[in-house]
Amino acid sequence: MEDKTNINLTAAEMSGLWTQYMGDTITVCVNSYFLEKVEDEEIRPIIEWTLDTAKENVSIMQELFQKENFPIPIGFTEQDVNTKAPRLFTDTFFLKYLSQMAVSAMTASSAGLTVATRPDVVTFYKRILNKGVELRDRTRDLMLNQGIYVKPPYIPIPDKVDFIEKQHYLTGFFGKKRSINSQEITHLYLNTLINAIGKEIVTGFGQTAQNEDVKQYFLRGKELAQKYVDTFSNFLTKEDLPAPISSGSAVLDTTASIFSDKLMMFHVTSMVATGIGYYGMALAASPRRDIGLKYISIIPEVALYVEDGANIMIKHGWMEEPPQAVDRDQLIQQ
Repeated sequence: MEDKTNINLTAAEMSGLWTQYMGDTITVCVNSYFLEKVEDEEIRPIIEWTLDTAKENVSIMQELFQKENFPIPIGFTEQDVNTKAPRLFTDTFFLKYLSQMAVSAMTASSAGLTVATRPDVVTFYKRILNKGVELRDRTRDLMLNQGIYVKPPYIPIPDKVDFIEKQHYLTGFFGKKRSINSQEITHLYLNTLINAIGKEIVTGFGQTAQNEDVKQYFLRGKELAQKYVDTFSNFLTKEDLPAPISSGSAVLDTTASIFSDKLMMFHVTSMVATGIGYYGMALAASPRRDIGLKYISIIPEVALYVEDGANIMIKHGWMEEPPQAVDRDQLIQQ
């Protein structure tokens, strides 16, 4: 029987571990700063726990990389954060940010588990998933206790099981539209929340960025995020459903450099690229044509924004290259 503990990493495992390493080194930098600035003693333990978890993840991956003679990515280090810089975000933002990062961790680890082969890699992804669930629980419970958790809209419980009988169910441009269904509501709610916190992130990053290309990129991101918040919220409010609302600006007025432009660019482009996946899931779950076509129009716009961000990182030498296949044609021509 094959020894499954002594097999090479697959491309999928390399990709997932490399991406996880980049993300966890960012998490260490961001939460090191949060820990220096947090004032709410209920939030502090969650930040400490998240920071410790990310450091443990980094250590586990470094050992795995060394075992495989896999070059350890540079990622992000203490050189990419100034923990002594002035405060940029409110404590409420820290909590909401961590809650959203928990969702991202659960999504990424689930995808990693789907394609993982080696038992040690499977075990690691299970760890990430469990830690993501725990972080989501911790942040949700505290937000509920503090009265800042934004719940999805309520709708009446159906009084019977029914089946779709008419094409009218799919229409959305002309004539009477059907009410949006629970799946469509869920994705509109989630994408509104994601863009709302995304707007706060790029606003804060834009204020503190040093490079003009980066500043303009984040300004454009702020405008896009607001446009999508308005778009998704409008679908809900037109159905007499509440849209997630902001409790006020979570970004303070400092312009001092806190995170490196390299870190901020990678963080935002990764976050936005993940958002494309959310839009894809929303498209698949939104049969009403006007909603589905709105996602179809947004996806290429967001993809172009990510590409432009990658071009900025390449221009300034900030984009670390992930593992890639051998270029056989190039080898032949040598």
